[in-house]
Amino acid sequence: MNFIETMLSKKIKEADPSLDILGADRKVFQVACQDFTNYFKFNWNLADEETNIVDHADKMEQLHKEDPVEIESFLTVWTGIWLKKWKERVELLIGKQNQTPLSKDSKTLAEAESLWKTLECREEMIGIVVSALIKKAEICGTQIIAENLLKMELRKKIDHDINNKEQVLTILNNALRKAREIAQRTGPLISIKIDKSYYCLVSN
Repeated sequence: MNFIETMLSKKIKEADPSLDILGADRKVFQVACQDFTNYFKFNWNLADEETNIVDHADKMEQLHKEDPVEIESFLTVWTGIWLKKWKERVELLIGKQNQTPLSKDSKTLAEAESLWKTLECREEMIGIVVSALIKKAEICGTQIIAENLLKMELRKKIDHDINNKEQVLTILNNALRKAREIAQRTGPLISIKIDKSYYCLVSN
């Protein structure tokens, strides 16, 4: 584990000892690490090129050495807020529970996948939508939600040159509008199907 993963695993265990983050609940831990990396990059104004979690972990470790009390307090507060958001925003689907509400979106996202792979500036677009979510206090599932909002907009552009500047801006602006809208909603935004040995992600 890198520094961020080590610190987050410690804080999650302190906040909720019942979670088995290295076993059955590993998806909780994986999403938390991604979300914290996004939050950390956003709030510490890290350079755009620092996209690797290892870069962020090194920076976090450096800050911890400089002021361990502040960083420990920050991590404790962030973890508590994140776990509360997880319970609010994530719906668990057990076994063969009815997934009808998700089927249409899942099909749409699958159709957009080929377009997604050809989108040249997708990482930059994800970063912009993630930042918009964080600004609205949505800190759970930021990467998942941002990618899916963009893919849903891509689906509407199947007959267009999606790397055209005008199309890119349209896709991004529509995704940003949706990001602001969902921040006003209550209840789950992400559904996770639970299997016997692993979690399979299915996003709203």
